[in-house]
Amino acid sequence: MNVTHPRPRTTRTAALAAALAAVLLAGTACSSKAESGGGDDAADGVKAGPGVSEKHIKLGALTDLTGPYATLGKSIVQAQQMWADETNAAGGICGRQVEIVVKDHGYDVQKAVTAYADISPDVVALPQVIGSPVVAALLDDIERDGMLTFPQAWAASLLGKDAVQVLGTTYDIDMIAAVDFLTRTKKIAKGDTIGHVYFEGDYGANALEGSEWAAEQAGMKVVGQKIKATDTDLTAQVSALSNAGVKAVLISAGPAQTASLAGVAAARGLRVPIVSSAPGYSPQLMKTPAAPALEAMVHVVSAAPAVSSDLPGVKKMVASYTKKYPGEPVDSGVLSGYNAAQLIGADLKKACEGGSLTREAVVKAHRSQKNADTGLGTPQNFTFVTEPASRSTYVLKPAAKAVGGLVGVEDAHEAPGVDAYLAARG
Repeated sequence: MNVTHPRPRTTRTAALAAALAAVLLAGTACSSKAESGGGDDAADGVKAGPGVSEKHIKLGALTDLTGPYATLGKSIVQAQQMWADETNAAGGICGRQVEIVVKDHGYDVQKAVTAYADISPDVVALPQVIGSPVVAALLDDIERDGMLTFPQAWAASLLGKDAVQVLGTTYDIDMIAAVDFLTRTKKIAKGDTIGHVYFEGDYGANALEGSEWAAEQAGMKVVGQKIKATDTDLTAQVSALSNAGVKAVLISAGPAQTASLAGVAAARGLRVPIVSSAPGYSPQLMKTPAAPALEAMVHVVSAAPAVSSDLPGVKKMVASYTKKYPGEPVDSGVLSGYNAAQLIGADLKKACEGGSLTREAVVKAHRSQKNADTGLGTPQNFTFVTEPASRSTYVLKPAAKAVGGLVGVEDAHEAPGVDAYLAARG
């Protein structure tokens, strides 16, 4: 996760989010517990379960349309709705039309718990749940219900649950890749001090595990600065890092924090390399006063390529998205959301081939996928429940004129030491 655009809430933003949710929910208003199915065989012989009837397959999305990751949530929702529309136009899945029930939790854990209780009886799987703290609060319920869930969160603490699939890498692996990148490109050296600004909670804690491990292996030291999602002025943190003499800074937070870090650091003369986790960047940042500092100082580590990538699958997705949602930014959320939807679609098709669309069958179909490749990045292995689906990370760089505001610097590769780190972590 993991993740993307923290902004102060406004009445206009809330209204736009509510309108979007209303549009997407319009297509799912007919959802009812009566239609969900109770495990009986349908007329076509396929065993049904919650969220599945003879005509429909219902999926759920617990998203953030009004909180700090509202822009990310909107992108993911729209991308997954595009996938559903494309899928339905091609005949659906297992002879059924796909519907997505969208619930906005605003990055509020209690609201998310309530939303899950509301929709869980009526959906077969969750291709979107935004936020590490949200997923953590729902883990027991998700496991109890056996509901295949793709978090838009990438904390290692979410591994080990049969029904919960972290897509791509985890935050700690990304930070190991970040330290490796800085070392290989001679931006830092043995004996240096690295700063790490990170959100409190699983996201930041897991990222810090990776940076501290990698720094120790390289003979360096990490100076951490823990912040909250509501902290958008990092002046104090920049001063502390400057006083510590850091030669580079890692950041595992949101876009508002990355913009503040780069802007304040540049203004105060702390012109050192900054490497962000993927949830810490959005193309909207390139329209802010921090844009010059971002282009000059920041790199992004990500399990996914830039949306400006030449990969045929990515180019096709971008073309489809810009046609369906003209004027909307094509950011990493679009790629993340569309990729997750395609993967869950493949799981549903495989489960259908086995004659059952129960939750148990969908989870089993998913966990049998050893080389899942949507054409939107590197293949993933879902057969090992306790391990990340991928160990390969791209290095990207902000670019105002590029689609999605990022360009590729290094193709996906596994950083040295990742295998040893995972083995030691157990």
